[in-house]
Amino acid sequence: MQARILIAVGGLGFSAVITQLTLLRELLAAFSGNEMVLGVGLGLWLFLMGVGTGLGRTAEKLRQPVTALAVIQLLVAIVPLAQVFLLRTLRDQVFTRGAAVGLGQTATAALVLLLPYCVVAGYGLTLGTWILARERGPGGIGSVYVADSAGSIAGGLVFTFVLTRFLDHIGILLWPAALNCLSAGVLVRGDRRGGRLIRSAVLILALGLGLAAIFLPNRLDEISTGLQYPSGKVMARGNSPYGRLIVTESQGQIDFIEDGVPLTSTRDDQHVEEVVHYAMAQRPDSKRVLLIGGGICGSAREILKYGAARVDYVELDPRVLALGGRFLANNLADNRIKIFNTDGRLFVKRAADNYDVVIVDVPGPSTAQLNRFYTVEFFGEIKRALTPNGVVSVAPAEYENYVSPALACVLGSVRASLQQSFHNVLAIPGGRVFVLASDGPLTADISARIEERGIKTKLVNRHYLEATLTADRMADVANAASQEAALNKDFSPILYYYLLRHWLSQFNFRVGPLQWGLLILLAFYMARLRGGALVLFASGFAASALEFVLLFVFQVLCGSVYHQVGVIVTVFMTGLAFGAAITNWGRERGLFDLSVQAFGVAVYAALLPALLPILGRVGGMPSGLFIAKAIIGALTLTLGLLVGMQFPLANRLEFSGTAKSSARLFSADFAGAFLGALLASALLVPLIGVTGTCLVTAGLNMLAGCAPGLSWSARLPVRGFGRGR
Repeated sequence: MQARILIAVGGLGFSAVITQLTLLRELLAAFSGNEMVLGVGLGLWLFLMGVGTGLGRTAEKLRQPVTALAVIQLLVAIVPLAQVFLLRTLRDQVFTRGAAVGLGQTATAALVLLLPYCVVAGYGLTLGTWILARERGPGGIGSVYVADSAGSIAGGLVFTFVLTRFLDHIGILLWPAALNCLSAGVLVRGDRRGGRLIRSAVLILALGLGLAAIFLPNRLDEISTGLQYPSGKVMARGNSPYGRLIVTESQGQIDFIEDGVPLTSTRDDQHVEEVVHYAMAQRPDSKRVLLIGGGICGSAREILKYGAARVDYVELDPRVLALGGRFLANNLADNRIKIFNTDGRLFVKRAADNYDVVIVDVPGPSTAQLNRFYTVEFFGEIKRALTPNGVVSVAPAEYENYVSPALACVLGSVRASLQQSFHNVLAIPGGRVFVLASDGPLTADISARIEERGIKTKLVNRHYLEATLTADRMADVANAASQEAALNKDFSPILYYYLLRHWLSQFNFRVGPLQWGLLILLAFYMARLRGGALVLFASGFAASALEFVLLFVFQVLCGSVYHQVGVIVTVFMTGLAFGAAITNWGRERGLFDLSVQAFGVAVYAALLPALLPILGRVGGMPSGLFIAKAIIGALTLTLGLLVGMQFPLANRLEFSGTAKSSARLFSADFAGAFLGALLASALLVPLIGVTGTCLVTAGLNMLAGCAPGLSWSARLPVRGFGRGR
């Protein structure tokens, strides 16, 4: 029976990782999200898992706990499939189609969506722990932790290397669903006290989900996607390593949508012409042009109107290129357009040629991934890739005849960051604010340059420009850009914080009674933490915050992180499993060891920022990319090892023979992880940078390391840490 329980817990871990990554992608697609949405979603996931593990304190009252665990596995199998269907179909029923959704509404929707799965899965984790602890004593707790981590490792690997490459989200979720049903069947067959009805239901569901996973995943996704986009015909859909890409057609207009964000449209002439002509009019005789993003929408073809000899178009997502070639082939059908499927930042860093114009046609820095294209370091790399007096163009934000204080900070930071490398900076208020930089002259008289070259345009002509680039609009953005603002750097992404603040300002978000109530409850909970619960709260915070820091650093140095996030999470979970195994099956340990482990996490967090300059130098070397990835992988593994060692030891020290102690410690771990994920992604890294985030984490774990000695001074070391306990 012990083996069956461990298999069931491993199945929960396998399902949890795949379900988490899938549902967070769906949330991003539904709410056109940035890291704020991602941080809220991940934070709520961890919080609700903590609620579920806390409710697990009632597990000891169950008459048939093994059968209950089997029922939980059935729910874990079915609920995620229903959640995806509901999110896709109800989003536009609850909120206005096409309208931006504020943070409060997003958090409420995410709470409702994630609650059923997380609470059930969290309860199952504590239940499995209690069943084994009842039979094996405190040693069973560590075994459950290892099994859960091992299942998470397998889930991360399968999700990254297999499922996302061949299936959409519903097809992905069918496989862990079938696995959990089979595991539930094994459980009830081994539990003679379980009912025959439950046994039959488990086997029927397992068979049905297995057949659906093999024969119906595409059909189910087609139905739900059609319900999600009822006003247009879905021409193509599917996952790429970077998101969920949908192509729709409505009344002759083809739209590309990735993770809910419109990428391009066949009738988006304003965007295409503004992106190209504001920059190209500065140097109309340019022969070599670099375009980062936007080529499939027609920007590359528009550049050729100036007679450029070559346009190097860099696009990260291979599926965007594939579907662009399928539906918008004319936009790339010219031998002078050279396509490079890679990360734009890495391409610039390695560029051997010099360009007359560099056009960065990516969205504003509303995410950590996009912020990389607006930093002092990136602008310096562009400067090295430009010819003397070459021009770079970026478009950091939307503009609607009013510059808010938050938008002024965005423009001021972009201007200040560009001026670290270029002498002249010019802001142009089009549909977005375009900021141009060069060591040579810049002009706002775009129409004269276009007319001199005899270039035909659909929208950006003298009449449009005279109405758009009026003296008051030009002065408005110029004054905003000239204000003092902090520099935006790779490891201090203040611009990302400014844009998040600008985004929040659009929804009149205020901290009301409900938010204050939740904050007071959280403060009260944290004030009551003692002993092992406090240590696990701090280590959970460190796990989430520092893992986000490592993902952020990886992204800055090595390119986009989205296609490798599963690998990094898996490496972390591997360290977690090994750390738990070392403690669970190692020598006798006591209270002093728990304090040392907390200090170890604090020292790790404090030393991590000192490695960043070294990583930056290594990453800039021709052969240094692999070395940088290996170092970040080793740091991730070490973090998991340090954090993983603490949970089994804290449980042994606190074990009281009831489910309450495990439930309390699991809840503390998840509560800390919730706070770390939310604060690191949405506030700490954007506001105080990577170094400040690491030091805050170090201080919290140092405090936790001191606390156990005060509250457990009478505790004796735990005996019998071997396998035989």
